[in-house]
Amino acid sequence: MAHEPLTQDHDHVLLEGFLALDTPEGFRAELIEGEIVVTPPPDGDHEDHINVILKQVIRKSAADMDFSGNKGLTVPRGGLCVRNHVIPDGTFAPTELELFRGAEPWMPCEGVSMVAEVTSTKPDRDRKAKRHCYARGGIPLYLLVDRDNSDVTLFSDPENGDYRQHVTVPFGKQPDLPAPFSFALETTRFV
Repeated sequence: MAHEPLTQDHDHVLLEGFLALDTPEGFRAELIEGEIVVTPPPDGDHEDHINVILKQVIRKSAADMDFSGNKGLTVPRGGLCVRNHVIPDGTFAPTELELFRGAEPWMPCEGVSMVAEVTSTKPDRDRKAKRHCYARGGIPLYLLVDRDNSDVTLFSDPENGDYRQHVTVPFGKQPDLPAPFSFALETTRFV
């Protein structure tokens, strides 16, 4: 349905309403491109895929990395509009930064090395809207595990609200994660 563009006043009301939401336990709410999105708890395969990524990052990364599942991030939406409030399935940052220690529930993206998403009920949100959010936030790497397409895409080199480079491999192949990770991600468990 078509709607009028939001003004700053409408954006402020939307942000205030979003921040006041009381979602049911296990659900998470995000504000993405002016839309409040409430997501139910993930299924077991979704969580298994995140676990596969996490274990490899902890064991194989060239740099020690910290992980947060479901960490709230604020990223620019552009223009005079409110900031997006997104919750990646996984957020990785160098341990030396202690980025998560003392962080507010919604923190800025500065220092985040990579975010990871595993598609679920609304895969286009992960493929497009969140990709643009993460690029606008300057997050160097976005790893997307697309269960519908049976592939993994690594987006890199954020500029002007999108990633300039991406590499897509089918499940079973190994995308190379660049520094500070510096290893090939094994994806055979996703098959």
